[in-house]
Amino acid sequence: MMKAMDFGHLEISDELLGAIVPILVYWLYSGFYILFGSSENYRLHSRKEENVKNWVSKHDVIKGVLLQQIIQAIVAIILFTVTGNEDGRISNSSSDSLFGLARQFLVAMLVMDTWQYFLHRYMHHNKFLYRHLHSQHHRLVVPYAFGALYNHPLEGLIQDTVGGAMSFLLSGMSPRASIFFFAFATMKTVDDHCGSWLPGNIFHMVFSNNTAYHDVHHQLYGSKYNFSQPFFVMWDRILGTYMPYTLEKRVDGGFEARPTRDCKTA
Repeated sequence: MMKAMDFGHLEISDELLGAIVPILVYWLYSGFYILFGSSENYRLHSRKEENVKNWVSKHDVIKGVLLQQIIQAIVAIILFTVTGNEDGRISNSSSDSLFGLARQFLVAMLVMDTWQYFLHRYMHHNKFLYRHLHSQHHRLVVPYAFGALYNHPLEGLIQDTVGGAMSFLLSGMSPRASIFFFAFATMKTVDDHCGSWLPGNIFHMVFSNNTAYHDVHHQLYGSKYNFSQPFFVMWDRILGTYMPYTLEKRVDGGFEARPTRDCKTA
């Protein structure tokens, strides 16, 4: 039988948790930023800029994100089912030691970053794909937390869902390990789009690929730079698409990420 976590008298399979926990984490962590990250003192863009520059309503963003999450959950359940053995268990010969889990997480992070970098970059350079798919995400010129997964459904399937499936399969992690990995990856993705620079943010301390880094990409001057997501910046540095920036205080409160060298938008 499938392994399950026991919550009192309620047992929920790891496979089901792997599908639904990242969705719950997405909305809970986004809610954290709504409650604590909305002050003008921490924002990378003012509320006025958000209202003027964004081309899509928050109502439509919520609908788009929910659609993508439904697709992701269905694919996750199918993936766990297909990769299970005859007894319904997931085949996994990797070590369950802390070292083994750390290795699996690192492999999954590198796979996800590589897949998303090259696909993301190609969608910017291919005019057809940008116009019909990726431009939907860039309707959010001023990103905010719960808009992190606002994409065209096909792009969400190819870039996020397929990328996640590849990370799971190539890393050899179990469904239980995947619960924690995809919850972590979800928090990182939300944080990259949160539009706030809160003090003490551990993601900003550990990762160079952070809220300000990705905000540069969402601006017109940075649309051909900073493609890396969600963890490392290695592919941008290796392939010359890294856009350095400085984080400066705005006169009216908050911060602004400013590029430190000229760049071309074409």
